[in-house]
Amino acid sequence: MRRLQPPGRLLTALVALGLVTTSAAPAAAEVEAGGARPPESVRLLAKAAADECFAGIGVDYPAGPPCAAGQEKVNQSYVWGLAKAGRKLWFGTGANVLCLKPDGYNVREPILNDDYACEFANSQPARQNPSLPANLGDHRPPEVYVYDLTDEQLTERTADITDASPADAALLRSTAGLRSGAAHRGVVLLAGPSLVAGINLFAFDTFTGNFLGSTNLADYENIRHFAVADGVLYAGVGMGTNGGDAGRVLRWTGDRTNPFAFTVVGDLPTQAADITAHDGRLYVTTWPKAIVEGAAAGSGLDQAADNSADLGSLWMSPPLADGEPGLTPPDATGWTQVWSPAEYEPDPVVRRVYAIGGLASYGGQLYWGTMHVPLQATALHVRVYPPKNQDQLAATVANTQRAFAVFRGRDLGSADETVETLYGESELPAFDPTANNGVGAWETTPTGVTPVHGRSGFGDQYNLYAWKMTVAGGRLYVGTMDFAYIALEGEMPAEPEPGYDPPTFGSDLWSFDAPGQPARAVDKTGFGNPLNQGVRTMVAEGSTLYIGMANPMNLRTDPTTHLGGWELHKLTRR
Repeated sequence: MRRLQPPGRLLTALVALGLVTTSAAPAAAEVEAGGARPPESVRLLAKAAADECFAGIGVDYPAGPPCAAGQEKVNQSYVWGLAKAGRKLWFGTGANVLCLKPDGYNVREPILNDDYACEFANSQPARQNPSLPANLGDHRPPEVYVYDLTDEQLTERTADITDASPADAALLRSTAGLRSGAAHRGVVLLAGPSLVAGINLFAFDTFTGNFLGSTNLADYENIRHFAVADGVLYAGVGMGTNGGDAGRVLRWTGDRTNPFAFTVVGDLPTQAADITAHDGRLYVTTWPKAIVEGAAAGSGLDQAADNSADLGSLWMSPPLADGEPGLTPPDATGWTQVWSPAEYEPDPVVRRVYAIGGLASYGGQLYWGTMHVPLQATALHVRVYPPKNQDQLAATVANTQRAFAVFRGRDLGSADETVETLYGESELPAFDPTANNGVGAWETTPTGVTPVHGRSGFGDQYNLYAWKMTVAGGRLYVGTMDFAYIALEGEMPAEPEPGYDPPTFGSDLWSFDAPGQPARAVDKTGFGNPLNQGVRTMVAEGSTLYIGMANPMNLRTDPTTHLGGWELHKLTRR
């Protein structure tokens, strides 16, 4: 595959990892091969369309599409927030999400290759508005869609917001993406972080379909997921820059006449990620403070301090049945940290950038998985223990990479608590700064666990996120983010990493068919599109799953090849 300009810092790190000695890219049919026929079938319901023309980095965008000059570009890359109301799926998108988070790669120069372009400060919006930060140069406003499951028609509803009032239109323009969605008691809520401050919410009436209004909640800075427990809707949010200061759990107290009423029922030290009900309580996964740009300053990370409250963790609420139905404000300070990466990851710096991702209640136990933003652990480790030469830098890069682990727990927070590592490692590299007379060295270190079923990432070292877990029809489905296509620049390695399965291009979907069984691969090819890097969101209806995909390949618009942009899929039993 021809590469016009590889992402330099990422490529350097991958060279150090030894991951770019490559052979020719496999044919499309080989990429799509899925092995034995699984008991589910997956069908594409809807797909993002090209929405812009691109003629090169720093060039004003030609009119179109259709594009008389340049090529078509598809900016909308994620189905980010997804909710089901009756026979309709409501979802909000995120545009060019890969370009909006370059800090993990420390990239500021434009990126241009066959698959995607990130213009940063060279984009037309950034050049027209010099005050726009470089990492927001590729931002485009999110879009809102409704997919009717009865007539199988997709309808864009973005204009309902932009035509409602100048204030509503301005709020949508200032939304980074509609990262979360919920439908409850006649209201659809789509929400996401603001580019300015706070989180922005947009509400629709599920009965009439009418737009109910929008608002900004200035006290919060990030929102990822909602959950319903015992008839009550809850959301997890962050506070401070990018949600990095603390977290809150909100209870929705609104209705169709007042859709933006919330009260705080959970006070957490780190930002909330996913949320679910289990065994009469709420459980929330969180992201760590160290993963937010700038959060390390003054936090003791330079000395590799190990305050477990700052780690991405699993938190448990007070019982939902105590006092009034559901959680109330007095419950806010009653949450308990029941697990953190300190119980698994031996390196005290690497564990500080573990994010905790999807979770679900299944078979009487709680399942959860980790998430590893590419090269974040490397960047933090280099800051805490600066390498003294290129060999040490290469060792740091190689030894700070992690694929996700999957855990299962019972009776959490009690004397009878048990936690099992279903997929993970029995030993991992940890840095000893006192070795070699203070030069330091990496040493293979026991994690203290024996994985029940297999290695991290379901055996794939490029499976970095256990992004979403959902139960449907008695099975627990786990959707992943697979970074192989981007990391390997679309070309398979000549040999797989020792001890791991050969990588595959495209996100994975796995199923635990029963609590005592190992996970089964439903699909490892991005549902036939290797550009689909992640299963971002899932909604269940009986044994059926509706799945929103993350696909940031904004230049892949040639209909004769795999296409970039978000996708909406339906999984059914055969």
